[in-house]
Amino acid sequence: MPWLSILMAVPVLGAVGVACLPKGSDKLAKQLALLVSLVVLGLTIAMAVQFSPNGERFQFAETYSWIPAFGVNYGVAVDGIALVLIALSAVLVPIVVLASWHDTDGPAPDGRSDAPAPKRSAKTYFALLLVLEAMMIGVFAATDIFLFYVFFEAMLIPMYFMIGSYGGVQRSYAAVKFLLYSLFGGLLMLVAVIALYVIADKGTFMFPELVGVIQDPTTQKWLFAGFFIAFAVKAPLVPFHTWLPDAAAQAPAGAAVLLVGVLDKVGTYGMLRFCLELFPEASKYFAVPVIVLSVIGIIYGAVVAIGQTDIKRLIAYTSISHFGFIAMGVFAMTQNAQSGATLYMVNHGFSTGALFLIAGFLIYRRGSAQIADYGGVQKVAPLLAGAFLVAGLSSLALPGLSSFVSEFMVMIGTYERYAIPAIIGAIGVILAAIYILWMYKRMMNGPTAETVKGFADLNGREIAVVAPLIALIIALGFFPKPLLDVINPAVDKTLTNAQVSDKQPAPTVAEKKGSGQ
Repeated sequence: MPWLSILMAVPVLGAVGVACLPKGSDKLAKQLALLVSLVVLGLTIAMAVQFSPNGERFQFAETYSWIPAFGVNYGVAVDGIALVLIALSAVLVPIVVLASWHDTDGPAPDGRSDAPAPKRSAKTYFALLLVLEAMMIGVFAATDIFLFYVFFEAMLIPMYFMIGSYGGVQRSYAAVKFLLYSLFGGLLMLVAVIALYVIADKGTFMFPELVGVIQDPTTQKWLFAGFFIAFAVKAPLVPFHTWLPDAAAQAPAGAAVLLVGVLDKVGTYGMLRFCLELFPEASKYFAVPVIVLSVIGIIYGAVVAIGQTDIKRLIAYTSISHFGFIAMGVFAMTQNAQSGATLYMVNHGFSTGALFLIAGFLIYRRGSAQIADYGGVQKVAPLLAGAFLVAGLSSLALPGLSSFVSEFMVMIGTYERYAIPAIIGAIGVILAAIYILWMYKRMMNGPTAETVKGFADLNGREIAVVAPLIALIIALGFFPKPLLDVINPAVDKTLTNAQVSDKQPAPTVAEKKGSGQ
């Protein structure tokens, strides 16, 4: 059964169905989008049940000739790393659809918000959501590098329109900035993809056939740079990060969840999948500089988050810090670090997704994203405050919640090979406690602000949005084994293709000089 093609076709057909609904069918468009996203989730679960972690590395493979003259194929398959990220996408999309029920309704009628009215209809927004879901599945499933590039670029289009048409006051600026940064990174990647095809001289873009082909160290370094910069922009890593706070702050809450929770993971996924395996010597050569950038990102993102006055910008800066942990785990090149980094991608999607959605509920009630405009929410909306607290505690990696496991694995795995960066990175854990708990104190505790006294607590729809995320955060905090059982064999294969022994010590300065590095 062509599982992956079906997983991409269903949301595309659903998007066409939503777009073809008659004018004024907003409620029906939302219901159809929710139904389609739930069908995709069900199909993803059915596929995942049939996945064998200890079987062939790439499963559910499909390969069809697409552009024979250039050796381009429609090639899709999944290993454990791609599978968990596709599952993350499939889980988040129906939650986002349900959470976005009123995102396209425009500003609240009481005039408490200065947010501009949407430029396009509700059915366009939900059609774009479904198209984006298909693109996200495709980018993680692609085993043809040219096909991966197509999905890598194509998924920018629905997100651009979601930010630019349904976002906040500065939505046009944020959407254009997001697009330009991403296109710049994509252009560098395209040059590297074409160069890889020409230099490899294999007549194909299929990833398994190109692993280990490029042997010249200098060539590897140049090609690595093209891929890595594109992925660093997408992730984003410092200093390529400046587009993210603007995009996340101006995007509707649901779009921000998919932007930070899934799309940005394509960057760290690409580093793990393509940089390490296609260019192993270059990856080892650049490992220390990348880890240094990652540590800078961990500290910088956390420090800047502490000073934010806007809820969504604060959450965006916390994500920059978290992506530093993930990139550090990828380039530490140990089993614990890379498995932890992959698990972190999933856990970050759930915890940060919950934070953005609950922030969206708060902004919808108050009409403001400014932290200072809140206070004492816990007294009038205890369920909302409680959900916000659990999501925040997961974001700061409290033991017993999902992010702790992945962050701990990254730190331990990095310490095995690079002790000093791991120790410095641990400062980020302390800073995380400061920005999360201080934000919670200012917004949820203290005297109840006059504008907050009329707040309603979570309604049935909002509970249905938050409850699955809170359940996953707690469940994966206590029992991450099902995901790790799927992830670990794929990480083993990655380390093997990257020509790295899990117990191999870090090269000393003398060894680097002796090898000409």
